[in-house]
Amino acid sequence: MVRNVFEAIEKYGHDEFFKPRVTEEFQPTDAPAGSPEKIAVLAKRVELGLPLWHPEDRADYNGLTGAVRPRD
Repeated sequence: MVRNVFEAIEKYGHDEFFKPRVTEEFQPTDAPAGSPEKIAVLAKRVELGLPLWHPEDRADYNGLTGAVRPRD
């Protein structure tokens, strides 16, 4: 079991010269930052060797609503 990034490097090595490749799978997402959906998109991009950030990814929270908890 790998517990941190240093153990992962020791076990699997690293690629200092990695260059992400842009393919047709590299599409923007409208998922807001920090959401489970955005995290899943970022994980998939890493798995596919794509760039992490798309220039057309959602950059704000406009138009979103969230749950409001009443004050105690």
